[in-house]
Amino acid sequence: MNEIFLALSDPNRRKILQILKKRDMSAGEILKYFDIRGSSLSHHLDVLKKAELVTSQKKGKYIFYSLNASFLERVLTKFFNNLKK
Repeated sequence: MNEIFLALSDPNRRKILQILKKRDMSAGEILKYFDIRGSSLSHHLDVLKKAELVTSQKKGKYIFYSLNASFLERVLTKFFNNLKK
């Protein structure tokens, strides 16, 4: 759970999640929404992947990133259920 909150604590990572709500994208497509270096974006994507908020799949020479919505929904449900206790 700590990895999830760490991942969500950064505004760039939250923006990546919002962008991926639209559709799966490559890192190059995501980078167009930011004024950061590719290495910084890679770091943010790695943090999101470690927290299981984003998945990746290689297609040809590109890696496409997807929002892991089912995992996010399960985590939020668990989190809010724990708050009720």
